[in-house]
Amino acid sequence: SLSVSLSVSLTVSLTVSLSVSLIQTVKKFLALAQRFRLPLFLADTAALTLLSQDALRQRDRLVREPHCSFLCTGRPITSFALHANLWKYDPGLLLAAQQKGFDLLELRGEDPRLASLDTLSGEEIPLHFLFRLHGHVVQVVFLYERSGNYLWHGALRLKANMDRNFAPFKLLDYGRHPGAYDRPELVLTVLDGLDIRIPRNISRFLNEQQHAHFLECRYRDARNFLQLYPDDSSPEALDFRRKVKSLLHLAARTLARLDIPFWLSSGTCLGWFRQCSIISYSRDVDIGIFVVDFNPDMVAAFRDAGLSLKHKFGKVEDSLELSFLSDDVKLDVFFFYADGNVVWNGGTQAKSGKKFKYIFPRFSLCWAELLELKVRVPCETLDYVTANYGDTWSIPLRTWDWKTSPSNVQENGVWPPAEWAELIQVY
Repeated sequence: SLSVSLSVSLTVSLTVSLSVSLIQTVKKFLALAQRFRLPLFLADTAALTLLSQDALRQRDRLVREPHCSFLCTGRPITSFALHANLWKYDPGLLLAAQQKGFDLLELRGEDPRLASLDTLSGEEIPLHFLFRLHGHVVQVVFLYERSGNYLWHGALRLKANMDRNFAPFKLLDYGRHPGAYDRPELVLTVLDGLDIRIPRNISRFLNEQQHAHFLECRYRDARNFLQLYPDDSSPEALDFRRKVKSLLHLAARTLARLDIPFWLSSGTCLGWFRQCSIISYSRDVDIGIFVVDFNPDMVAAFRDAGLSLKHKFGKVEDSLELSFLSDDVKLDVFFFYADGNVVWNGGTQAKSGKKFKYIFPRFSLCWAELLELKVRVPCETLDYVTANYGDTWSIPLRTWDWKTSPSNVQENGVWPPAEWAELIQVY
């Protein structure tokens, strides 16, 4: 009994000691942040999860308290994000941190915003700072503005001469891969006696963090491709690009209002992957949506946005496909169905009622940027493109038959003639 009592007492004492140590570390760090006017907010997923679960208590938490209710998550890391465009880099911060007893690890990388230029500056930008004190690590993630009106952070990659034991890197919330976020609205609150900014909509931010994986366009490969196959710079091609950009932005806004995720599919995905742009001779925009995300209000929402319905093929249960028209540019919306370890979308030939099926390996979704828009693409883009276009996807093909050209097309029966009026609608 005495042994158990001593064990419990020691555990409580150790926990309290660790909590005090962590709060002291975070308090010291936040004092530095205030001194150097760092535009920080709490981005730690464990702490924010505690906050979201305890929202009622948080609203009442107006009085400072000495307890460690939220920041003491049981993890040796606390993560903050920094809005890099609101802060002028000051090397004095690192010197001041060292004087306060912090060990530091500064990780830099290439600025992707310059990667599309032919002449690169070669200048690296800060991506992650790690501050370590009393065994606790404070991670600072630099978020940069991108042209698609979103925030981006880079991957955390250790260089050869860096200490691989500096921090428990596998436990870090950020840095396993680049990430993309909408700009969060922040509010100032008091957590564990400390003034800290947090995202106003915590659950939305946490959801974004889980699905933030960002794929950078393959600029070097795109430049090589465009040297072999120069882009069309005719007035017609430039006009088409302008119309596609407008249509893609409009589709993204419309689907966002309905909370429907979509991704670049078919030729639009190929254009992003192969040449970091759209294929000027494709004449349409292709997007994919999982059929489980279908919303019957879609047609009305697109109509209200100024698009007319061109055709509707299939039904929600089988081979649904919608096509809209904006000016003379078509928006094809393909709905995808899960089937074991593959997914597929359907196609319908209006004059014969023939059905077709396009099969892809399962994929997850990542963020990317196209035409100054943050947009999803299949993370396994090469597999996706190869399934659709075969191993020769890198060679432009101007003649294309949607019924026979794709590598992954299969015939899938015929719609019963009695159902054509409902399942084959052309406007």
